[in-house]
Amino acid sequence: MAQNDHVEKSKATMPAVNRTFKSTVFIMLFEDKKNLLELYNAISGKHYTDPELLEINTLENAIYMSIKNDVSFLIDGRLSLYEHQSTYNPNLPLRFLLY
Repeated sequence: MAQNDHVEKSKATMPAVNRTFKSTVFIMLFEDKKNLLELYNAISGKHYTDPELLEINTLENAIYMSIKNDVSFLIDGRLSLYEHQSTYNPNLPLRFLLY
């Protein structure tokens, strides 16, 4: 019984697990305009060199809705949305429409 009490106490003192750590790392990496421009160029095949062309407009918490996206920005009049996914998600295009 004493061992069970010890396990229960250790569970209570352990910090909560961040289940979105991969998404958090993705966001932290690409909130930097230089890294984000490199990602955009790699995906789009473009060759932009000035990170200041990016206008980051990522949703943190939309009013009255708990909507967040990982990374969104405007460049040259185009809106780009990037979302980190660890698993296949067939609803992703629909989620982009909601953003």
